[in-house]
Amino acid sequence: MSETKELELLIDIEVEHPKKFKVYLLNDNYTSMDFVVDILITIFHKSYEQAEAVMLDIHKMDRGLCGVYTNEIAETKVIHVAKRSQSSGFPLKAIMEEE
Repeated sequence: MSETKELELLIDIEVEHPKKFKVYLLNDNYTSMDFVVDILITIFHKSYEQAEAVMLDIHKMDRGLCGVYTNEIAETKVIHVAKRSQSSGFPLKAIMEEE
């Protein structure tokens, strides 16, 4: 193959970045604020101050943004929230939306 043809092939190839998904925690009237903060620190790796700010967003706006991730990571975090919430007796729910 000639150099020109190889160069044309390289130019035609576009790199697609993976889609990103926002993960939100949803407000409910039963989950304790301390539990929400703990989830944000342990699952979403927020500092205490960041976790408290997101928890207040959840309380005031009925949901709070926990982070933006690739599909697989977002799904994993949603599943971890569901498992921890269920095992702790809380109805806290996480959802993901495409960015």
